[in-house]
Amino acid sequence: MAPQGKVYRGSVKDFQGFDANQDAEALYNAMKGFGSDKEAILDLITSRSNKQRVEICQAYKSLYGKDLIADLKYELTGKFERLIVSLMRPPAYGDAKEIKDAISGVGTDEKCLIEILASRTNQEIHDLVAAYKDAYGRDLEADIVGDTSGHFKKMLVVLLQGAREEDDVVSEDLVEQDAKDLLEAGELKWGTDEAQFIFILGRRSRQHLRLVFDEYLKIAGKPIERSIRGELSGDFEKLMLAVVKCIRSKAEYFAERLYKAMKGLGTRDNTLIRIMVSRSEIDMLDIREVFRTKYEKSLYNMIKEDTSGEYKKALLKLCGGDDDAAGEFFPEAAQVAYRMWELSAVKVELRGTVQPAGDFNDDGDAQVLRKAMKGLGTDEGAIIEVLTKRSNAQRQQIIKAYKAHYGRDLLADLKSELSGSLAKLILGLMLTPAQYDAKQLRKAVEGAGTDESVLIEIMATRNNQEIRAINEAYQEAYHKSLEDDLSSDTSGHFKRILVSLALGNRDEGPENLTQAHEDAKKLADVSSNDSSDSLETRFLSILCTRSYPQLRRVFQEFIKMTNHDVEHAIKKRMSGDVRDAFVAIVRSVKNKPAFFADKLYKSMKGAGTDERTLTRIMISRSEIDLFNIRGEFIDLFDKSLHHMIEKDTSGDYRKALLALCGGED
Repeated sequence: MAPQGKVYRGSVKDFQGFDANQDAEALYNAMKGFGSDKEAILDLITSRSNKQRVEICQAYKSLYGKDLIADLKYELTGKFERLIVSLMRPPAYGDAKEIKDAISGVGTDEKCLIEILASRTNQEIHDLVAAYKDAYGRDLEADIVGDTSGHFKKMLVVLLQGAREEDDVVSEDLVEQDAKDLLEAGELKWGTDEAQFIFILGRRSRQHLRLVFDEYLKIAGKPIERSIRGELSGDFEKLMLAVVKCIRSKAEYFAERLYKAMKGLGTRDNTLIRIMVSRSEIDMLDIREVFRTKYEKSLYNMIKEDTSGEYKKALLKLCGGDDDAAGEFFPEAAQVAYRMWELSAVKVELRGTVQPAGDFNDDGDAQVLRKAMKGLGTDEGAIIEVLTKRSNAQRQQIIKAYKAHYGRDLLADLKSELSGSLAKLILGLMLTPAQYDAKQLRKAVEGAGTDESVLIEIMATRNNQEIRAINEAYQEAYHKSLEDDLSSDTSGHFKRILVSLALGNRDEGPENLTQAHEDAKKLADVSSNDSSDSLETRFLSILCTRSYPQLRRVFQEFIKMTNHDVEHAIKKRMSGDVRDAFVAIVRSVKNKPAFFADKLYKSMKGAGTDERTLTRIMISRSEIDLFNIRGEFIDLFDKSLHHMIEKDTSGDYRKALLALCGGED
């Protein structure tokens, strides 16, 4: 069932002691008489491989002179019937039926065409073309050409040839040339040379393209996906993104498709059925683990929550197990995790969205602000226009100029004239970064209860210089040391993590492979019973002190030793604030803009908005990496940060946030 030399990664295997005649008889008995035994049908069909199901169909016809698929269609109904009937078709005929349905009638299901043609191997494409011809007496290419148009059609036709180069040979020179050609065809060209994208992404081998994508990131300073989003559009853009995702990891592509099929209101059952059936004997185990790692819940549990009845039971049988219960970690997910750590080491230029204003005039700005606040009413628009378009250093100069010109405290005037969310945002912008962070930390520890998430976000993501500046600002503002307040307001291992981070003593040297191997060994050791060398203590001594380059290498070594990503291991072996703090450090090391993109998304998704988090991140990252955060946001959530702020906030607060955001992606 698995290709020679490869480990089988499907969830459905050949049934031991298989007897086609016996199974055909069992299915006949389950369907004869009044009603049908759906439980018996689903148990039998989901526990046989596709090859065995085909033999059962033949045996059924020999024994009873009837068509098994026709009888199943007659006896079963709805989604359950569609799922069971899909399982009875050979894979190529299943794909052929899906594509026929996608292009028949009014409208075209482009998502189905994209999913199938972007993900299948050369052999699977050839089998599909033959099956389509056999089943419908028509030419698949001609039907797709007749139903699609433009560059989307051209790329589909290229994929339909099943002529992608095989993975054996990779030329280093050609990798560099292809990366350069893609850059010149898009980012560096007025307009876009779509033909170049089609040729390279449609023909080169998977292994070659992975190296091209790595090289592209180095020379363009952004992933190929972001360039595709910027240069292409519509179904063509979606198709090319799907091709890139499948090149990087088919398991991750299908995990994402399954998640989107079930998240939110309603379920896209056609997508769910198609993927669960088509991948059940290929890579379902890999998909399950990538799903578990990426979405922090098992595929099994999401199916369980989102479906019902026999349909649910059949899907769960195809899924093959609950990873929340088993805690297993499979090779494909480990490979994806390892590649992510390699990508995180590539230097990417960090860019804020707020730059120092040219022709800056502090006294002129002070006069504009005074005029906006003088007399009856306040001109919030003028205040927003000035303060969101100046760097923090320039705002500090405006504060001084305002005092010199009017003998008044600008912050006090702003506080009395503005209110609500806008006031918090504007006043936050007027503090220095260190003062602002110090104030957020103070708010997190004062009064009843502690806001651990704020402590974690700030302490886990700031560099040594920033931490030291925060300590000084905290002491100056509150006449207490930050370390003392953290110590008195937290406890246990969590307190020790925060105190260690508050020292601002993280090593800043390059990676040391020998040390990385030793560190990874320490983190991987679950056998130690010495309380002075607890798991948390070992993680603290490494995650809170090693340099970012060193930690990246440690985490790669950890994957080699355990087949687990370190984040997965932390979540499995720890809990509460300690787990959250270590996960924040890991994510910050891996991709800090992505860490903040995730926090921004969570602050706005669902009912209500977490304005404190939204305001805090927009202020604190506006001059550091908010432009990069925007890019990660659209990559992760298929919508722009600008769009989500626009939809989720209102009034002058929204206007100010959008000005800081700096543009629509």
